[in-house]
Amino acid sequence: MGVVVAFEKGEGSGAGLELLMELVAGDMERVNEAILAHAQSHVEIIPELTAHLVNSGGKRLRPMMTIAAAQLGGYSGDAHIKFATAVEFMHTATLLHDDVVDESDLRRGRQAARLIWGNQASVLVGDYLLGQAFKMMVETKNLEALAILANAAAVIAEGEVLQLAVSHDTSTTEDAYLQVIGAKTAALFAAAAEVGAVVAARPKDEQAALESYGRNLGVAFQLVDDALDYSGKQALLGKSVGDDFREGKITLPVVLAYRRGSEQEREFWKRTLESNGQNDDDLETAVALVDKHNAIHDTIERARHYGAIARDAMAIFPSSPHKSALLDAIEFCISRAH
Repeated sequence: MGVVVAFEKGEGSGAGLELLMELVAGDMERVNEAILAHAQSHVEIIPELTAHLVNSGGKRLRPMMTIAAAQLGGYSGDAHIKFATAVEFMHTATLLHDDVVDESDLRRGRQAARLIWGNQASVLVGDYLLGQAFKMMVETKNLEALAILANAAAVIAEGEVLQLAVSHDTSTTEDAYLQVIGAKTAALFAAAAEVGAVVAARPKDEQAALESYGRNLGVAFQLVDDALDYSGKQALLGKSVGDDFREGKITLPVVLAYRRGSEQEREFWKRTLESNGQNDDDLETAVALVDKHNAIHDTIERARHYGAIARDAMAIFPSSPHKSALLDAIEFCISRAH
């Protein structure tokens, strides 16, 4: 028995993404249909669990990048639909696996799938979606694009393991943190943009430019996400504040606050993040310390830096609505913090 998945524009999707969403609307409708078709199974839990996550309000920025990059290159076939769908399935699988590893209770403001169906089902459905993703990619017979996304899948898994290794470790450096997000977040952004150019058979310099655009946009996106977790703006976006803190994640706001703090403040971070000794009022203290040391501001400034690199990567392309839309996406990702 199948489950109908409604595809509605997520709340708050607006500033900066209108042009991109307008340009890719027709092809994204086909992507949505492909998601529906490939999430079906006679094993009822698969479409049910997939629908729970797919309907939770994500903007599908990664597959939109694949579609926009292919359109930017003048592509007129069907392969970009399959690759965009595969990108979304890879992302969805990663979220399912992440929530199990992180023992998360919420995903995009809703109850995490693992709390409803259990850890085992979440991991296995994630594996099913990865299998469907690679099935679709093989159908295109485009080995170059397949290789890019296969490599991204390996890098993402590597990033997850690396994050596990540095989790709860307050001695984590900014470089180590950037290595983690470069793998677990930026790799899929980079691949999503690059495969659009590969499918459109664009020259190598354009493929490289879109890969750089996606990679740096991905870093900026994650930096803002990590800053928002210690910000009151998070609540306005319909997400809970302090999830990273409760899960003991070492993100850049913590790295900066820890490095800049007094010995007493460092002992606080060690107790709450390394020893799991959190009290009810510790989140409030953590937010105050991050604020005291300008860690949110400086994390956003770093995001702006990577956003500028992404913008410069697009400079080789002539002016067009698709180029403008992809540049707007950079501002959208960063403006979430304001």
